[in-house]
Amino acid sequence: MTKQHSTPLLVDIAGYRNVTELLTRRATQAPLHVAFEVPPASGILDEQWRPVSTMEFLAEVSRLAKGFMAAGVKEGDAIAIMSATRYAWALVDLAAWFAGAVVVPIYDTASPTQVAAIVRDAKVKLGVAGNASQVLLLQQAFLDTSTPTLGVWAMDSLDGHPDVPTIADLSKRAREVSDEVLELRRLAAAPDSPATIVYTSGTTGEPKGAVLTHRNFLGQALNIAAAYGEVVHSGGNTIIFLPLAHVLARGLQLICLASGMRIAHLSDPAEVVATLGVLKPTFLVVVPRVLQKVQAAAAQKARAMHLSRLWRAACSTAIEWGTPLEATDAGGPERPSAGLRLRRALFDRLFFGRLRAVLGGRIDYILSGGATLDADLSLFFRGIGVPIIEGYGLTETTAPLTGNLPGSIRSGTVGAPLPGLTVRISDDGEVLARGVGVFAGYRNPEHNQGAYIDGFFRTGDLGRLDDDGRLTLHGRLKDVIVTSNGKTVVPTVWENAAASHPLVSHAVMVGEGKSYLSALLLLDPEEVAAWSLSSGIEVGIMASTGFDEVTDAHLRSELQSTIDAANALVSRSEQVRRFTLVAPDLNDTTLVTPTMKIKRRVVLERGALVVDSLYR
Repeated sequence: MTKQHSTPLLVDIAGYRNVTELLTRRATQAPLHVAFEVPPASGILDEQWRPVSTMEFLAEVSRLAKGFMAAGVKEGDAIAIMSATRYAWALVDLAAWFAGAVVVPIYDTASPTQVAAIVRDAKVKLGVAGNASQVLLLQQAFLDTSTPTLGVWAMDSLDGHPDVPTIADLSKRAREVSDEVLELRRLAAAPDSPATIVYTSGTTGEPKGAVLTHRNFLGQALNIAAAYGEVVHSGGNTIIFLPLAHVLARGLQLICLASGMRIAHLSDPAEVVATLGVLKPTFLVVVPRVLQKVQAAAAQKARAMHLSRLWRAACSTAIEWGTPLEATDAGGPERPSAGLRLRRALFDRLFFGRLRAVLGGRIDYILSGGATLDADLSLFFRGIGVPIIEGYGLTETTAPLTGNLPGSIRSGTVGAPLPGLTVRISDDGEVLARGVGVFAGYRNPEHNQGAYIDGFFRTGDLGRLDDDGRLTLHGRLKDVIVTSNGKTVVPTVWENAAASHPLVSHAVMVGEGKSYLSALLLLDPEEVAAWSLSSGIEVGIMASTGFDEVTDAHLRSELQSTIDAANALVSRSEQVRRFTLVAPDLNDTTLVTPTMKIKRRVVLERGALVVDSLYR
């Protein structure tokens, strides 16, 4: 196995000043091309969406940028955006950059304490909110800071808040600033100037403000667009429903904007399925849990039609079909057998074609990121005709660090380093990163202590590189468990296998300093309700902020085979001997990150009594 792998740049960014040129150059190349599709004013998503051309978007951005400047925003000032994902988010983001500001995204689900801490640490000068409650949160945060502010603005007019100005009011002030003055401000930021401060979601500790530069965004956007030209192109379209406060969604938006790929935004992920048939995207970016839910929904429908046995056979066939396709990617001669081709044709008519139709019927690829994707789940989607491109990155690497490529997909890996990036594996197995997308450091210098080694950023993830430079992840360095017997256990493989069951939202292995391993299985209340309805077994659970044990025997019986299968994947000393079921509130942002990752430290704190009971 290799210890280091690099991929050269595909695009030289030397001719670019800052991120704003991704928009201005695209507007020059294709001013009338549709850049965005905006939901109908009626709110009825299956009605006609409003197209916005690149030139129209540039004009809106310029007006709002002038409004920011007229309101007193200076070069380098921090503008906070707190809103769900929507078109106005993109508008404010680009306008802030045109005005020479630094953007500070805040998750729309952030608590008052989190909002106040970010506003204070980033010295936010102006806030833009998506709704009334977010306006109040930002206003309260401004009261608690010593930094002089320009107030809080809203994306729309708010009932009951006539005193809160809107971004439309800002845009009306555009005539106060000339085009020449705006152009000077737009070009003020240099490649190494801060573009944004993104506060990490903190799965293991306190949030840190990662300072990402214009060079980071330019290098990633242009080179990833070049590497994925088959996926991101002017003839395609996508729906962004991940939080735009997350760097993955924001990076995707810039890549699409620079490449001419149409973008639609959805604030509520629950509305995605209903919208797929209307917008018919060619590409989506999701987290693995979304793919698990798509597969689980299909299984539930088959169960309701008394076709469970056929569905299980279809899943096996899809995985079998995906395997030789991947072998062909790798240059192998392997081809599906005649029997497999017949089975695949049958199940394509019964199930797979309908699943593709649910996804809109035009999906070429889906990118999965944010967490590890089960290899069989990847092969399943490849087998039904929707290849999954798995990638890996962090806030500190400006999203993607590695990624599989079309025609070169290897399930179970997160691909090779993307153009302009290098991955190294340390002697203790930690993934280290260096290159165009890797940030220079956190806002607080204290957070940089121990963050780098020999010029490489320490990701905190464990992994290995194969001979082709593809990275396979094994878990977090901080999540390693050392038992009382001195055995070091990396829990990721077992946890991912246990969480593959639709009823399990997250699995957390425990056993630090204990003689054997146990686990907490965090149930998904929606999936439990659906399973109860389709199986005819009455099971009721109530999600709560606590970690009360769920003792239903039917649920334990249903999950036992999954636990047995997870244990079969690991050595005897890494197997879980006891497990318990809990039903916490999965909408609790102090427990689950916006990209659906569990905060292990919080689980262990709140579940301490439940964990103790596993060792009595």
